[in-house]
Amino acid sequence: MAGKILWRAEDVLRSVHGRCLHEQSWSASGVSIDSRTIKPGDLFIAIVGPEQDGHDHVASAFANGAAAALVSRQPSQVPPDAPLIMVDDTFAALHLLGKAGRARAKGKIIAVTGSVGKTSTKEMLRLALGAVGETYANPGSLNNHWGAPLSLANLPPDAAYGVFELGMNHVGELSALAKLAQPHVALVTAIEAVHLEFFASTEAIADAKAEIFEGLVEGGIAILNRDSPHYARLAASAKACGIKKILSFGADGKSDARMADCAETHEGSAVHAVILGQEIHYRVGAPGIHLAQNSLGALLAAASLGADIPACASALTHYIPPKGRGVKHIITLEEGGSLTVIDESYNASPASVKASIRVLAHMVPGHGGRRILVLGDMRELGPTAPALHSDLAPAIIEAKIDRVFSCGEMMKYLHDALPASLLGAHAASSAELAPLVAQEAHAGDVITAKGSHSMKLELVVEALRARDAAQHRKIAS
Repeated sequence: MAGKILWRAEDVLRSVHGRCLHEQSWSASGVSIDSRTIKPGDLFIAIVGPEQDGHDHVASAFANGAAAALVSRQPSQVPPDAPLIMVDDTFAALHLLGKAGRARAKGKIIAVTGSVGKTSTKEMLRLALGAVGETYANPGSLNNHWGAPLSLANLPPDAAYGVFELGMNHVGELSALAKLAQPHVALVTAIEAVHLEFFASTEAIADAKAEIFEGLVEGGIAILNRDSPHYARLAASAKACGIKKILSFGADGKSDARMADCAETHEGSAVHAVILGQEIHYRVGAPGIHLAQNSLGALLAAASLGADIPACASALTHYIPPKGRGVKHIITLEEGGSLTVIDESYNASPASVKASIRVLAHMVPGHGGRRILVLGDMRELGPTAPALHSDLAPAIIEAKIDRVFSCGEMMKYLHDALPASLLGAHAASSAELAPLVAQEAHAGDVITAKGSHSMKLELVVEALRARDAAQHRKIAS
């Protein structure tokens, strides 16, 4: 067993209305739906997806240490006496197990949504609340119709706090997830122009995000971004759901968590804030005014649950961006010197790209170095996509970015809108662009790579990291 017991066989059987062919007495320390990353002692759930059938990987899950598997049919290459729980539908069983995980939880639950800033705010809450009590937060971006129940199924029942990021890109999705999570606190970060392919306006996006209030427990708290133009709309939606306590964060003077000052540097931000009347100074360990703003929401959520504000704020010094969301790599070059790569390859929207541009503007290149921006298409923007891409040009020019490389059909609109003096190469794909960026980069450069996940800007990051002299020495040895 890899860790504390999370589920016993009889508890899983009862929760998912399952059946087994023989008596089982196993226990599991976690729940997984991926045989490649499963940990010894996990319960494996064989989800049938559009491209993969988990039943084809049950044998691999057991080989990697699974304690048991939840299936809807007998998988191949697995002995008949293997610890299996049979159900009619494994996806439905996952939801039932998540529901059971939430029902037995003793701690306070915080749910986070928004167009941008969900993951960073969730990670800040994990750090902040982790300083005052056992805290579980969903890993990565497991925030959708299968990620949310999976995360709830992994929630330790005795944790003091559970933090869950909830996402959506269609009407009705968030309502179901919120009702599953049943949070005590619902935090909405910001409403921006994302998923416009599926929504007529940002107002429609705000209405869809407001579905999170439908899952709040009685006496629950809504926390909203007071600086958002959609604040009043969201507050009205919260009141319509019967929520009596609505708190806000932002620079607005009426905010319950108000940013009095923020000093940005390339290493992080020093924040002066007033939270529920308490004045506090703290530091966020990664750069960007957007992260400082998200920290206000996180600390307000913690404070609303009675957590110690100074202790929670102090923990944010150790904030590190998740993979693909601002991780910084220092590349030591064989020819001498080094360059800096900021990996923002996980996702992109107009608001998040502009935030990354601002962070890049605050970076200090080395001697002879440049600020280089590498961008891939921002997806799901519908008919507004061409304009939203070309509209990035003023922010790039104002930030004094030295060079812009781009890839994708939509980023060609930005390429055409930029002055010739800023233009690097444009390519159809990140695979074609990566070697061009790696070839041009030299010592002192600071390079940010950002695009929607499907654009695979991580290929640019990998091409740059391949120039690391330490990596070459390791291969040679």
